[in-house]
Formats: sequence, structure tokens, C-alpha cells
Amino acid sequence: MATVPSDIEIAQRAKLRPIVDVAADLGLAPDDIDLYGKFKAKVPLSLASRPPRGRLVLVTGINPTAAGEGKTTTSVGLVQALRRLGKNATLCIREPSLGPVFGMKGGAAGGGYSQVVPMEDINLHFTGDFHAISSAHALLSAMLDNHLHQGNALRIDPRRITWPRTIDMNDRALRDCVIGLGGVANGVVREDRWVIVPASEIMAIVALASDMNDLEARLGRIIVGATAGAARKPIRAADLKASGAMTLLLKDAIRPNLVQTLEGGPAFVHTGPFGNIAHGCNSIVATKTALALSEIVVTESGFGSDLGGEKFFDIKCRIGGLKPEVGVLVATVRALKLNGGANKNELRNEDVAALERGLPNLEKHIENVRQFGVPVIVAVNRFVTDSERELRVVADRAQAAGAQVAMADVWEKGGAGGEALGRAVIETLEHGTSAYAPLYPATLPIRQKIDTIVKKVYGGDGADFTTKAERTIDYLESIGLGETLVCMAKTQYSMTDDATILGRPSGFRITVNEVFAAAGAGFVVAQAGDIMTMPGLPKEPAAERMAVRPDGSIVGLF
Repeated sequence: MATVPSDIEIAQRAKLRPIVDVAADLGLAPDDIDLYGKFKAKVPLSLASRPPRGRLVLVTGINPTAAGEGKTTTSVGLVQALRRLGKNATLCIREPSLGPVFGMKGGAAGGGYSQVVPMEDINLHFTGDFHAISSAHALLSAMLDNHLHQGNALRIDPRRITWPRTIDMNDRALRDCVIGLGGVANGVVREDRWVIVPASEIMAIVALASDMNDLEARLGRIIVGATAGAARKPIRAADLKASGAMTLLLKDAIRPNLVQTLEGGPAFVHTGPFGNIAHGCNSIVATKTALALSEIVVTESGFGSDLGGEKFFDIKCRIGGLKPEVGVLVATVRALKLNGGANKNELRNEDVAALERGLPNLEKHIENVRQFGVPVIVAVNRFVTDSERELRVVADRAQAAGAQVAMADVWEKGGAGGEALGRAVIETLEHGTSAYAPLYPATLPIRQKIDTIVKKVYGGDGADFTTKAERTIDYLESIGLGETLVCMAKTQYSMTDDATILGRPSGFRITVNEVFAAAGAGFVVAQAGDIMTMPGLPKEPAAERMAVRPDGSIVGLF
């Protein structure tokens, strides 16, 4: 097999279509879009309110491992394959965060011959959405501290401020800080913390807002803290009169971004909430825009079906009124062998015993998607080291669990390598039956909603709550947030809250350490295990390998 160039080399060699031509494929005229150069554009927010005509396909996966599963690559390759098969298909995925790009990932726009382009722009500043979200978040932080400094008419207790600050970079030194030092002119001294932009509630709000009015209303509902004394009245962004100016900063960021796949098909890349911290899906307005303009829309959710997948079904689809009709579950032989205890340095070797031990993880993810009433296709992201025997074992077990199976080789072959998967998706859309329904009613008490997710999605025996979490739940229910949705924050590597427990464990319980409100987004976050909202850089950050050549080309993104 010939050596495949690096992702950035493939992207730099690609001949991109003018974005006006890509937009024309969606029925949009040049005057319908706002250009950000030749190959990027913003589309009008009003398109999201058009009646849908497309069919929605979700791409999710098994629990991620160090071997990599290629979920975004499969999503891109599937859209390219569908277009080769004569379907007007559009991709909807999230924007990459600068933190992971310069930390571990080095790029997050697909891979090989299944990428979205211009890859360099998408991975860096793109159209400025993340900067706008960071600025709106910072404005609320500044107005909150200014209110404290200017007399604190709302009687906010500095010890009960819950609104953090944000930056789109992995910077562990900012996790816990003291601000306001240097004298009375510098504000009120208090503890503070930073979160990365994809963990900002404003990111979640932009991803879930349906229009500009909804955006401003959601921003106004953000809870920043509480008053002193026993009453603990919640203080919201609207109380600080901040939501109007925040909306102003976000008026362009809420509009979907149109780019293209390597094969020239339309792709909406918009918003980027993390899947293990936030709800892990691209924006509702981008998905609705694609559904209004396309025949088939392929979107993805962060990490496995237990995290991003569950939140897609229970949060995004419910809030957006979306009706998914197919679930594509990405798996690799390598990752399943790791789940079965194989040595990570020996994944190239055939090991059917380890594979069979890891297959219960795949079976649980199939079960997860099916219990939402959505038919499942397992996309086996094929590696050259996979043996035919291993691939047959995976296919047989997946089919026995009630899923169709299709092999995919989209990293090396682009859309041509995804045609089997594309045909399976088309067949399921034409002949399958989707009876999508959320897992739980929003009216359930918070504890019961969490318990339901643990039992039905993770396969555990239930949830336990720390004293702090118990008190917070009681408080949230007392202020009217008991009937909001639940966004679980836990490790992506395991069904449990312990990243080292792989496969399909049973007999475990999840411990919820902390619960906090994301009232503007419309959910409460339940945090289990050791989850950080501000990542740190690794020992050798990807940034060390990045540079700009004398001719202006970029190296190091991959």
C-alpha cells in the first residue's frame, strides 16, 4: 500500500471549490451568504426556520481509546460517499478548540482523504466564533466583578459566585486563582477559576439557541451566583443587565459556518461544546439549516454513545425538535482489542481472544442507540492490520446484537471507501423504521434522571451523591430547576466514572461529586469522577511541532 501523506499535506494539495459554488449546491445564491474569504461563509440565521426536508443521521461511537476510532473522519467520508451515490448530503460537525489542537490532537477536522477544508482555517481562528463566545463570557465576568466593586446593590455573596472565566487554551495554572489583588481600585478580592471555551455555558447556549431572541433569553437566564444569607436568591445575567450586550457580541457567531469536504460537498462546522463536559453536539441552527437545504444530513456527537450520543438524543433533539432516523456507530478492531485487555503495543497482531473480550463494549453501545428507538449501523473503520478473521468476528457479533454492519476505509480512500456504509444508510432510511424518543421525561426529579442514565445507558446499578451534590440538587429544585434536563460530565473512556475500567462492566455505581446549573442552556450538569473543565498541556504539546514556513505554509497540524 502506498504511503498516505499527512492530513495537512492532503488538505494543502486539495483544489477547493469557491464557497459560492458549494452554496449553490444547497440552492443558495451569492447574495444569500456572507463571505469570509473564498472558501468560508456565514449563512443567514433565517434558513434554520425553513421547513425541514432532509433525513437526519447521527454518527456516534464506542468508548474512545488511545488507538483512535475516527468518528469525524467517518462522518466526513460518509457524506462524501452519499454524494457519490447521488444523494444531496450535507455534513454538520463541531468546530475544533484551540486548546486540544495545540495540546494533544494537533487538528480536528477529520483525517486522510475525509476532511473538511480549509483545514488550517477551521483548526485555527476560523470565522471568529470561539473568540466571540470568549468575549461574551468575559463581558459577563467583568460586569459581575464591576457590580461587586461598585457597591453590590444585588447583595451578591462573593463566596457564592459560580460564574467562572474562560480562555480557549489548555492552561492548568488558571484552574484555581485569586483575583482582585493590588488594592481597592482593583476590585473585590475573591477566588475564581477558568474553564476552557468549549466548557463555557455560553458555548452550550449558542449551540442550543433557535434564533436571536432565544439566544438573548437564554443568556439572561445564566445564573452567576447567589445572594448572601439563608435565602440564596439566584442572580442571573439579566439582573446584571448584561444579556443585551452579550447578544450583540454573538450576533454573527450564532450564524452557521459553511465550508466543504475534500470532495467539494457542503459542510456546516459550527459551535464546539465538549462531549465529556458539555453536551458535545454542533448547533441546532446548523443542523436545522442543513435539514432545510439537503436530502440527508449527517451529524456527529462527542465521544461514545454513553456521552455525546445520549446527550444528542436527550438534550439536542429534544430542545431542537429533531427526529434522527439512523444511528451510525463507529468501531475499530484495534479499540475493541484494547477494551479486551490487549497490549497497546501489539494491536497490529491478530488477537481474536482479546477482541472477543472487548466486544461486549460494542454490544452495549448498540443497545444504547437502539433504546432511543433508532436503528443502528456499525461502521467498522478498517485498518490495514485488521485480519479478515477479526473483521468477521466483529460483524457477526454486531449483527447478532441487532445492528447492520458496513466496512469503511474512508481515511485512505475518501468517499469511495465509504460507499458500502453509504448504501447501508440509504437502505435503512428507505426501509427502516425509526421511533425516536428521549430516555426520560424532563419532569422526573433530578436524582431520578441521573439514576435513569446510569442504569439504562451506562449499565450500572445506580447513582450515589456526595453531601455537596445532595445539597445542590435540593437547592436547584427549590429555585425551579428540578424539571430541566441533565447533562452528565464523566470520563469518556469508560462506561463508569473510572477511566481505567474498560469493556462492559457491571455491578458498579456512579458517584456524582458535584451538580451545577446551566440554566441558560436548559440543563443541570452532574459531574462524576475526575473531570476537569480546564485541561492542561501534555509533556510534549502538539504546538512544539507547529510552525510557518518562509513561503507562508503551515506545518505541524495533523
